[in-house]
Amino acid sequence: MIKVANLTKRFGRQTVLDNLSFEVKRGEIVGFLGPNGAGKTTTMRILACYLPPTGGSVTIDGLDVLNDSLDVRRRIGYLPENVPMYQDMRVIEYLRYRAHLKGLRGRTLRSRIEEVISRCGLGDVRRRIIGVLSKGYRQRVGLADALVHDPEVLILDEPTIGLDPNQIRHIRNLIKSLAQRHTVLLSTHILPEVEMVCERVLIINKGQIVAADTADNLVGLIKGNLQIVLEVQGPAEAMLNTIKGVKGVAGVQHETTGEWSRFTCTCDSGIDVRTELFQVVAENRWTLRELKVEKRNLEDVFVSMTMKETDW
Repeated sequence: MIKVANLTKRFGRQTVLDNLSFEVKRGEIVGFLGPNGAGKTTTMRILACYLPPTGGSVTIDGLDVLNDSLDVRRRIGYLPENVPMYQDMRVIEYLRYRAHLKGLRGRTLRSRIEEVISRCGLGDVRRRIIGVLSKGYRQRVGLADALVHDPEVLILDEPTIGLDPNQIRHIRNLIKSLAQRHTVLLSTHILPEVEMVCERVLIINKGQIVAADTADNLVGLIKGNLQIVLEVQGPAEAMLNTIKGVKGVAGVQHETTGEWSRFTCTCDSGIDVRTELFQVVAENRWTLRELKVEKRNLEDVFVSMTMKETDW
């Protein structure tokens, strides 16, 4: 559905996108991640026909964003990070105005407005003036605007920004429900949201795609020694010395809270010492509250793919 090939974008002498290439299949929900300044928003603006590319090609449903711009715009819904809207209009008036601009008329216009108001949780504020709404509600109005013409492709730039946890959960479930019927490209800094919602992840850094796969597969690619966490009650110094002496433990980080000590053990390459750690705790009759492998997540992938050694 979305095909980007050798996309380049320059602003003066600065190259923001450098031969960027990726595809999003019909019905997929794909997370688009990257640090600030990596080129995410520029890419999304090109896809939405807001910016022309310097080089390369971008097609949506087989239509070129330069040569078939109007047809492309009819097929996409775009939610920018900072949603521009008329602050002195009521929510229902604004959505009616936007739907009319997008070619909706009569019963179709009315039914689509009612549907997006319901789906985006705007029923209680439908007659409120946009300028007095909270940032979270304004974000919902922007999402309703992006959905009102029932587009085949949704390009969402930080759709949950400014929302409280309950609102985030609502929008997350809404985005998940869009799968199959819509193709979704989603940019966000809330990485757990990506793991819960997206089928695939694209990570961009310095204008290039540095990783593209499912979140689980990307997490599995991270190299690093196993880390095991255990919480134990007992004499802190004796426990620390004993754990350091377990074969296969390369290093130990230790912190104490009240009567409990928490040890994070880094293992030698390829070694899992959980059995040995349990045995020494049992032999010394210490009380064990937790023993687990510290799992890596998408945040670890993101950091390993995008952070320079000096970025701290």
